[in-house]
Amino acid sequence: MEPTPRNICVFCGSSSGIDPAFRTAALALGSAIVSAGHRLVFGGGHVGLMGILADEVLASGGEVIGVMTEQLVGLEVAHEGLTELDVQPTMHRRKARMAELADGVVVLPGGFGTLDEAFELLTWNQLGLISVPIVFLDVDRFFAPLFDFIAGSAAAGFMKDHHGTLAQRTESAEAAVSLASRDAPAFTPKWVDR
Repeated sequence: MEPTPRNICVFCGSSSGIDPAFRTAALALGSAIVSAGHRLVFGGGHVGLMGILADEVLASGGEVIGVMTEQLVGLEVAHEGLTELDVQPTMHRRKARMAELADGVVVLPGGFGTLDEAFELLTWNQLGLISVPIVFLDVDRFFAPLFDFIAGSAAAGFMKDHHGTLAQRTESAEAAVSLASRDAPAFTPKWVDR
């Protein structure tokens, strides 16, 4: 029996970065998504890691749903070969729409936008607004300082230790897809001391 196809939402850079390992990871992730029988949901761009990832999924015979703002479509950064392009009026609606479509999330290296998307969904998980696994594909320890921050935030009393487990980490594209295809960690309603 084949697994039920899931929408794997990927947050990643609109740049490809300097290290060729970032490109290699995007290609491996695209291949792993298709091999697992899943669909890609992403930011809709043809540039950077976004474009590399989408092109790999499409070339491997997979389906790709892009979610982009009207502004970015106007700047001509939308990928024109997607299975579907969902155009939203604002960045807030774009993130909300990606969250609605996502059964799981994988985060590749990127900048402010990538972290904004990932942390908004981590916060929504923490608050019980959504329940999706969020997995960071840690290419060459790119996310190590971020996970140090998460551990430090818990150690300093700004979050519960178990909330740190909402952000999972792996170095393998296949493992990232597998983790993102599972149920999210259980919701714990108490997130601050009262």
